[in-house]
Amino acid sequence: MPFVSVRLVAGRDQATKDEMARKIVDAVAGTAGMPKESVWVSFEEIAAGDFYVGEKSVAESRKAKG
Repeated sequence: MPFVSVRLVAGRDQATKDEMARKIVDAVAGTAGMPKESVWVSFEEIAAGDFYVGEKSVAESRKAKG
């Protein structure tokens, strides 16, 4: 069974994660030709201060954009 792990900056609401999971499951199950129940999806939320793009944390980048 496929296991999809999604890491993202914390702050998405449950409805958004539910929709993301449905779309991921649809894509993987459809491409692999397997039942949707065989696809597992997990979300790992990371604080903006702990998630970096280049040398700046997402929190720093958000502050700069104001």
